[in-house]
Amino acid sequence: MRQATGLQVPDAARAVLIIEVDGDREFLDKQAQKIVEIIQPLGVVETRIAETPAESEALWQIRRSVSASLRKVNPDKFNEDICVPRSKVPEMIRRIDAISAKHSVAIVNFGHAGDGNIHVNIMIDKKIAGELEKAEQAIEEVFKEALALGGTMSGEHGVGIAKAAYIPLEISEQAAVYMKTIKKALDPNNILNPGKIFLEE
Repeated sequence: MRQATGLQVPDAARAVLIIEVDGDREFLDKQAQKIVEIIQPLGVVETRIAETPAESEALWQIRRSVSASLRKVNPDKFNEDICVPRSKVPEMIRRIDAISAKHSVAIVNFGHAGDGNIHVNIMIDKKIAGELEKAEQAIEEVFKEALALGGTMSGEHGVGIAKAAYIPLEISEQAAVYMKTIKKALDPNNILNPGKIFLEE
């Protein structure tokens, strides 16, 4: 992000948290100050409060630059969208860091802290032998860790062909039977997205 935007982010910072407040002008400063008081003891490297629309846009530019800057890490991206309870986000990030170190693959995370949605970007170079296999192992472990923390393997993008093989990690065979029964009742000729979820069909 530093390279992509030229924004001055402290070298010690390993993450950026953007908190936006809105409402009546007379309350905004108090809300912002209260937030600073709450987060300051938590090891915050630096705090910035936007005073103008331009300053606000500069902060949001950090978030908007993340996806575009990922190719500077590695050329190939696997973007997963796990979701965990908000209180478990820090623990999930720690577990993702451990997975990254275990498989020697770069993983970049961003998302929506307010609802626990984390975009896990596993960055590899497919031209390097063994990298794809490491990415696949990392993806499965990320899903397992999210589920272990009471989360889900998809909080935003949905489950389709790419995640179909992992469905048994999250739902039981009985639940799958219920889903297939409903699908058959609504689509007896299997003409609506055939083979998009349950690969054996």
